[in-house]
Amino acid sequence: MILTLTANPSHDRTVTLLEPLHHGAVQRAASVTSQAGGKGVNISRASVAAGVPTLAVLPAPEDDPFVHELLAAGVDCRPVRQDGALRVNITISDPEGTTTKLNSPGPQMTEATRAAIADSLVRRAQPGDWVVLAGSLPPGAPVDWYADLVVALAGSGAKVAVDTSDDPLHALVGRLHDGAPRLMKPNGHELASLTGEDGDTLEKDPVAAARAGTQLLERGVECVLITLGGNGAVLLRADGAWYAAPPPTTVVSTVGAGDSSLFGYLLGDIQGRTPDECLALAVAYGSAAAGLPGTTIPHPAQVDPTRVEVTSLDLTQGDRS
Repeated sequence: MILTLTANPSHDRTVTLLEPLHHGAVQRAASVTSQAGGKGVNISRASVAAGVPTLAVLPAPEDDPFVHELLAAGVDCRPVRQDGALRVNITISDPEGTTTKLNSPGPQMTEATRAAIADSLVRRAQPGDWVVLAGSLPPGAPVDWYADLVVALAGSGAKVAVDTSDDPLHALVGRLHDGAPRLMKPNGHELASLTGEDGDTLEKDPVAAARAGTQLLERGVECVLITLGGNGAVLLRADGAWYAAPPPTTVVSTVGAGDSSLFGYLLGDIQGRTPDECLALAVAYGSAAAGLPGTTIPHPAQVDPTRVEVTSLDLTQGDRS
Protein backbone atom coordinates (compact mmCIF):
# COMPACT_ATOMS: atom_id res chain seq x y z
CA MET A 1 0.00 0.00 0.00
CA ILE A 2 1.14 3.53 -0.79
CA LEU A 3 -0.63 6.15 1.32
CA THR A 4 -0.12 9.67 -0.01
CA LEU A 5 -0.69 13.11 1.45
CA THR A 6 -1.06 16.02 -0.93
CA ALA A 7 -1.04 18.88 1.55
CA ASN A 8 -1.76 21.60 -1.00
CA PRO A 9 -3.63 20.03 -3.95
CA SER A 10 -4.20 21.97 -7.14
CA HIS A 11 -6.06 22.00 -10.40
CA ASP A 12 -3.09 21.76 -12.77
CA ARG A 13 -3.63 23.53 -16.08
CA THR A 14 -1.06 23.04 -18.80
CA VAL A 15 -0.81 25.47 -21.71
CA THR A 16 1.17 24.05 -24.63
CA LEU A 17 2.61 26.72 -26.91
CA LEU A 18 3.35 26.53 -30.62
CA GLU A 19 6.63 28.44 -30.16
CA PRO A 20 8.93 29.47 -27.27
CA LEU A 21 7.44 31.74 -24.62
CA HIS A 22 8.07 35.45 -25.22
CA HIS A 23 7.65 37.79 -22.27
CA GLY A 24 5.01 40.45 -22.91
CA ALA A 25 3.86 38.97 -26.22
CA VAL A 26 0.48 37.63 -27.35
CA GLN A 27 0.85 33.96 -28.30
CA ARG A 28 -1.40 31.15 -29.45
CA ALA A 29 -1.67 27.90 -27.56
CA ALA A 30 -1.73 24.53 -29.25
CA SER A 31 -3.74 23.09 -26.38
CA VAL A 32 -4.88 23.67 -22.80
CA THR A 33 -5.46 20.73 -20.45
CA SER A 34 -6.58 20.52 -16.83
CA GLN A 35 -5.99 17.76 -14.31
CA ALA A 36 -6.38 17.22 -10.58
CA GLY A 37 -2.78 17.40 -9.44
CA GLY A 38 -0.21 17.60 -6.69
CA LYS A 39 2.81 15.47 -5.86
CA GLY A 40 1.00 12.94 -3.71
CA VAL A 41 -1.89 12.73 -6.16
CA ASN A 42 0.57 12.05 -9.00
CA ILE A 43 2.10 9.18 -7.05
CA SER A 44 -1.34 7.72 -6.33
CA ARG A 45 -2.18 7.95 -10.05
CA ALA A 46 1.03 6.06 -10.86
CA SER A 47 0.13 3.46 -8.23
CA VAL A 48 -3.27 2.86 -9.82
CA ALA A 49 -1.67 2.46 -13.26
CA ALA A 50 0.81 -0.07 -11.84
CA GLY A 51 -1.81 -2.01 -9.89
CA VAL A 52 -0.42 -1.01 -6.48
CA PRO A 53 -3.05 -0.32 -3.78
CA THR A 54 -3.10 3.35 -2.79
CA LEU A 55 -5.05 5.85 -0.72
CA ALA A 56 -4.84 9.58 -1.41
CA VAL A 57 -5.43 11.83 1.60
CA LEU A 58 -5.88 15.53 0.93
CA PRO A 59 -7.72 18.61 2.19
CA ALA A 60 -10.79 19.31 0.03
CA PRO A 61 -14.58 19.42 0.19
CA GLU A 62 -16.03 15.95 -0.48
CA ASP A 63 -18.12 17.26 -3.38
CA ASP A 64 -15.28 19.19 -5.03
CA PRO A 65 -14.74 18.39 -8.75
CA PHE A 66 -11.12 17.61 -7.82
CA VAL A 67 -12.28 14.68 -5.68
CA HIS A 68 -14.75 13.44 -8.29
CA GLU A 69 -12.02 13.47 -10.95
CA LEU A 70 -9.72 11.32 -8.82
CA LEU A 71 -12.47 8.85 -7.99
CA ALA A 72 -13.38 8.59 -11.68
CA ALA A 73 -9.71 7.85 -12.44
CA GLY A 74 -9.74 4.96 -9.97
CA VAL A 75 -7.83 6.77 -7.19
CA ASP A 76 -9.23 5.92 -3.75
CA CYS A 77 -9.45 9.47 -2.41
CA ARG A 78 -10.03 10.30 1.27
CA PRO A 79 -10.72 14.06 1.44
CA VAL A 80 -10.54 15.91 4.74
CA ARG A 81 -12.98 18.80 4.96
CA GLN A 82 -11.48 22.21 4.25
CA ASP A 83 -13.19 25.45 3.30
CA GLY A 84 -12.10 27.51 0.34
CA ALA A 85 -11.53 26.76 -3.33
CA LEU A 86 -8.52 24.64 -4.23
CA ARG A 87 -5.69 26.47 -5.92
CA VAL A 88 -4.97 26.54 -9.64
CA ASN A 89 -1.41 25.99 -10.90
CA ILE A 90 -0.51 26.92 -14.46
CA THR A 91 2.28 25.30 -16.47
CA ILE A 92 3.38 26.81 -19.77
CA SER A 93 5.21 24.33 -22.00
CA ASP A 94 6.95 25.24 -25.26
CA PRO A 95 8.07 23.00 -28.17
CA GLU A 96 11.65 22.88 -26.85
CA GLY A 97 10.49 21.17 -23.66
CA THR A 98 11.02 24.24 -21.46
CA THR A 99 8.35 24.66 -18.78
CA THR A 100 7.32 27.78 -16.86
CA LYS A 101 5.20 27.27 -13.75
CA LEU A 102 2.87 29.71 -12.00
CA ASN A 103 1.78 28.29 -8.65
CA SER A 104 -0.88 29.92 -6.48
CA PRO A 105 -0.78 29.69 -2.65
CA GLY A 106 -3.95 27.70 -1.93
CA PRO A 107 -6.65 28.15 0.73
CA GLN A 108 -5.93 28.74 4.42
CA MET A 109 -5.57 25.51 6.40
CA THR A 110 -7.02 25.46 9.90
CA GLU A 111 -5.67 23.66 12.96
CA ALA A 112 -8.75 21.40 12.91
CA THR A 113 -8.01 20.34 9.32
CA ARG A 114 -4.39 19.60 10.15
CA ALA A 115 -5.42 17.48 13.12
CA ALA A 116 -7.95 15.55 11.02
CA ILE A 117 -5.35 14.87 8.32
CA ALA A 118 -2.81 13.65 10.87
CA ASP A 119 -5.43 11.36 12.40
CA SER A 120 -6.39 10.03 8.96
CA LEU A 121 -2.78 9.18 8.12
CA VAL A 122 -1.93 7.60 11.48
CA ARG A 123 -5.12 5.48 11.53
CA ARG A 124 -4.56 4.14 8.04
CA ALA A 125 -0.78 3.59 8.05
CA GLN A 126 0.11 -0.07 8.52
CA PRO A 127 3.46 -1.84 9.01
CA GLY A 128 5.25 -2.14 5.68
CA ASP A 129 3.21 0.55 3.95
CA TRP A 130 4.83 3.57 2.34
CA VAL A 131 3.46 6.93 3.47
CA VAL A 132 4.42 9.76 1.11
CA LEU A 133 4.32 13.36 2.37
CA ALA A 134 4.71 15.48 -0.72
CA GLY A 135 4.64 19.00 -2.05
CA SER A 136 4.36 22.49 -0.62
CA LEU A 137 2.43 23.40 2.50
CA PRO A 138 -0.69 25.59 2.29
CA PRO A 139 -1.11 28.92 4.09
CA GLY A 140 -1.84 28.33 7.77
CA ALA A 141 0.22 25.15 8.08
CA PRO A 142 3.27 25.46 10.33
CA VAL A 143 6.51 25.18 8.43
CA ASP A 144 7.54 22.08 10.40
CA TRP A 145 4.26 20.20 9.89
CA TYR A 146 5.96 17.45 7.88
CA ALA A 147 8.40 16.96 10.74
CA ASP A 148 5.42 16.64 13.11
CA LEU A 149 3.84 14.03 10.85
CA VAL A 150 7.06 12.01 10.62
CA VAL A 151 7.14 11.85 14.42
CA ALA A 152 3.41 11.00 14.61
CA LEU A 153 3.85 8.12 12.13
CA ALA A 154 6.91 6.68 13.86
CA GLY A 155 4.92 4.10 15.82
CA SER A 156 2.88 2.87 12.85
CA GLY A 157 5.54 0.62 11.37
CA ALA A 158 5.06 2.34 8.01
CA LYS A 159 7.95 3.69 5.94
CA VAL A 160 7.77 7.45 5.41
CA ALA A 161 9.03 9.26 2.30
CA VAL A 162 9.14 13.06 2.08
CA ASP A 163 9.43 15.15 -1.07
CA THR A 164 9.27 18.87 -0.37
CA SER A 165 11.34 22.04 -0.78
CA ASP A 166 12.12 25.50 0.58
CA ASP A 167 11.18 26.21 4.22
CA PRO A 168 9.34 22.91 4.88
CA LEU A 169 12.44 21.01 3.71
CA HIS A 170 14.73 23.06 5.93
CA ALA A 171 12.39 22.64 8.90
CA LEU A 172 12.28 18.86 8.38
CA VAL A 173 16.07 18.61 8.25
CA GLY A 174 16.32 20.82 11.34
CA ARG A 175 14.27 18.27 13.26
CA LEU A 176 15.77 15.01 12.05
CA HIS A 177 16.90 14.45 15.63
CA ASP A 178 13.20 14.10 16.57
CA GLY A 179 12.54 11.55 13.85
CA ALA A 180 13.85 10.91 10.37
CA PRO A 181 11.83 9.65 7.39
CA ARG A 182 12.95 6.45 5.73
CA LEU A 183 13.40 8.26 2.40
CA MET A 184 14.01 11.82 1.27
CA LYS A 185 13.94 12.89 -2.40
CA PRO A 186 15.60 16.25 -2.96
CA ASN A 187 16.70 17.45 -6.37
CA GLY A 188 20.16 18.93 -6.83
CA HIS A 189 19.10 22.50 -6.11
CA GLU A 190 17.07 21.54 -3.04
CA LEU A 191 20.03 19.59 -1.69
CA ALA A 192 22.32 22.55 -2.36
CA SER A 193 20.00 24.79 -0.33
CA LEU A 194 20.70 22.52 2.65
CA THR A 195 24.47 22.22 2.22
CA GLY A 196 25.39 25.69 0.92
CA GLU A 197 26.81 24.29 -2.31
CA ASP A 198 26.03 25.34 -5.86
CA GLY A 199 22.88 23.74 -7.20
CA ASP A 200 23.99 23.73 -10.83
CA THR A 201 27.19 21.93 -9.84
CA LEU A 202 25.33 19.23 -7.95
CA GLU A 203 22.88 18.74 -10.84
CA LYS A 204 25.81 18.09 -13.21
CA ASP A 205 28.15 16.13 -10.92
CA PRO A 206 26.71 12.91 -9.46
CA VAL A 207 29.69 12.38 -7.14
CA ALA A 208 29.37 15.89 -5.70
CA ALA A 209 25.64 15.34 -5.25
CA ALA A 210 26.24 12.02 -3.53
CA ARG A 211 28.81 13.50 -1.16
CA ALA A 212 26.42 16.32 -0.28
CA GLY A 213 23.61 13.84 0.32
CA THR A 214 25.62 11.81 2.82
CA GLN A 215 24.92 14.58 5.33
CA LEU A 216 21.31 13.38 5.41
CA LEU A 217 22.40 9.76 5.92
CA GLU A 218 24.57 10.85 8.83
CA ARG A 219 21.54 12.49 10.44
CA GLY A 220 19.35 9.41 10.35
CA VAL A 221 17.72 9.26 6.90
CA GLU A 222 18.06 5.68 5.62
CA CYS A 223 17.73 6.38 1.91
CA VAL A 224 18.34 9.53 -0.14
CA LEU A 225 17.17 9.68 -3.75
CA ILE A 226 18.65 12.75 -5.45
CA THR A 227 17.08 13.58 -8.80
CA LEU A 228 19.33 15.51 -11.19
CA GLY A 229 16.89 16.49 -13.94
CA GLY A 230 18.12 15.42 -17.34
CA ASN A 231 21.32 14.07 -15.77
CA GLY A 232 19.62 11.14 -14.03
CA ALA A 233 19.64 10.41 -10.30
CA VAL A 234 21.77 9.29 -7.38
CA LEU A 235 20.78 6.82 -4.66
CA LEU A 236 22.45 6.80 -1.26
CA ARG A 237 22.10 4.16 1.44
CA ALA A 238 24.30 2.91 4.24
CA ASP A 239 25.34 -0.03 2.07
CA GLY A 240 26.33 1.95 -1.02
CA ALA A 241 25.89 4.78 -3.49
CA TRP A 242 24.75 4.49 -7.10
CA TYR A 243 24.31 6.77 -10.10
CA ALA A 244 21.84 6.16 -12.93
CA ALA A 245 22.15 7.87 -16.30
CA PRO A 246 18.85 8.40 -18.12
CA PRO A 247 18.13 6.90 -21.53
CA PRO A 248 17.87 9.24 -24.54
CA THR A 249 14.56 11.10 -24.16
CA THR A 250 12.75 13.69 -26.23
CA VAL A 251 11.54 16.02 -23.49
CA VAL A 252 7.93 17.17 -23.84
CA SER A 253 7.21 18.30 -20.26
CA THR A 254 9.21 17.89 -17.06
CA VAL A 255 6.17 18.49 -14.84
CA GLY A 256 5.61 15.40 -12.68
CA ALA A 257 8.89 13.75 -13.68
CA GLY A 258 10.26 13.94 -10.14
CA ASP A 259 7.04 12.47 -8.74
CA SER A 260 7.25 9.64 -11.25
CA SER A 261 10.87 8.99 -10.24
CA LEU A 262 9.89 8.74 -6.60
CA PHE A 263 7.09 6.32 -7.46
CA GLY A 264 9.49 4.22 -9.53
CA TYR A 265 11.76 3.82 -6.52
CA LEU A 266 8.84 2.94 -4.22
CA LEU A 267 7.56 0.40 -6.75
CA GLY A 268 10.97 -1.22 -6.90
CA ASP A 269 11.11 -1.41 -3.12
CA ILE A 270 7.63 -2.93 -2.93
CA GLN A 271 8.65 -5.52 -5.54
CA GLY A 272 11.74 -6.43 -3.49
CA ARG A 273 14.27 -5.24 -6.06
CA THR A 274 17.90 -4.50 -5.25
CA PRO A 275 18.93 -0.86 -4.64
CA ASP A 276 20.46 -0.44 -8.10
CA GLU A 277 17.34 -1.92 -9.69
CA CYS A 278 15.15 0.45 -7.67
CA LEU A 279 17.23 3.37 -8.91
CA ALA A 280 17.00 2.17 -12.53
CA LEU A 281 13.23 1.95 -12.22
CA ALA A 282 13.11 5.44 -10.68
CA VAL A 283 15.04 6.99 -13.56
CA ALA A 284 13.07 5.02 -16.14
CA TYR A 285 9.81 6.35 -14.71
CA GLY A 286 11.12 9.93 -14.58
CA SER A 287 12.38 9.77 -18.15
CA ALA A 288 9.11 8.30 -19.39
CA ALA A 289 7.18 11.11 -17.68
CA ALA A 290 9.41 13.76 -19.25
CA GLY A 291 8.51 12.40 -22.68
CA LEU A 292 4.76 12.83 -22.07
CA PRO A 293 2.67 16.02 -22.24
CA GLY A 294 1.55 18.03 -19.22
CA THR A 295 1.41 16.11 -15.97
CA THR A 296 0.73 12.77 -17.66
CA ILE A 297 1.88 9.88 -15.47
CA PRO A 298 3.47 6.99 -17.39
CA HIS A 299 1.92 3.54 -17.54
CA PRO A 300 4.28 0.64 -16.70
CA ALA A 301 4.20 -0.39 -20.37
CA GLN A 302 5.90 2.94 -21.19
CA VAL A 303 8.72 2.36 -18.68
CA ASP A 304 11.85 0.37 -19.57
CA PRO A 305 14.48 0.20 -16.78
CA THR A 306 16.74 -1.97 -18.96
CA ARG A 307 17.64 1.20 -20.92
CA VAL A 308 19.01 2.85 -17.76
CA GLU A 309 22.70 2.47 -16.99
CA VAL A 310 23.50 2.23 -13.27
CA THR A 311 27.03 2.43 -11.83
CA SER A 312 28.36 2.30 -8.28
CA LEU A 313 29.96 5.42 -6.84
CA ASP A 314 33.19 5.33 -4.86
CA LEU A 315 32.83 8.41 -2.69
CA THR A 316 36.22 7.90 -1.04
CA GLN A 317 38.00 8.50 -4.36
CA GLY A 318 35.46 10.74 -6.09
CA ASP A 319 35.32 8.38 -9.08
CA ARG A 320 32.73 5.92 -10.34
CA SER A 321 33.78 2.31 -9.93
